[in-house]
Amino acid sequence: MTNILSKKHVGYFLGAIMALSFGAIALMGVHNVSAQALTADDLFGGSTTGSEFSATAGLGDANLVDTIAQIIRIALGFLGVIAVVIILLGGFKWMTSGGADTKVLEAKKLIFSGIIGLVIVISAYAIASFVIDSIITATSDSSSSSSS
Repeated sequence: MTNILSKKHVGYFLGAIMALSFGAIALMGVHNVSAQALTADDLFGGSTTGSEFSATAGLGDANLVDTIAQIIRIALGFLGVIAVVIILLGGFKWMTSGGADTKVLEAKKLIFSGIIGLVIVISAYAIASFVIDSIITATSDSSSSSSS
């Protein structure tokens, strides 16, 4: 005999409760629901303009692409530091191994992993810099620079 409170039965019960509750909501119906259109006065609190609102809220006025580029540089710099720490940890393990082959092999694996990580971080930095520079040149206003 199976237990009446098995996972399968509890799942069926909860599924039936959910189906009945959705059906009850559908039968009751929801009428005259529409989104309210907001104006600039509603968004920024009356007569406040968008720039006044951003100054009050403490928002910066930096370019979005520059902000994203700075975030990417910080993240990749942090990952580069972690890769160098892994390489140093492998070197420390190797120096303190006392000639034990298993410890030397572990240290070599750590150093190799750290070098691979560093290569990946440097490659990601190069790719990100190329993409960001391409976005900047593609979205910059070329008509203002060609008129002078």
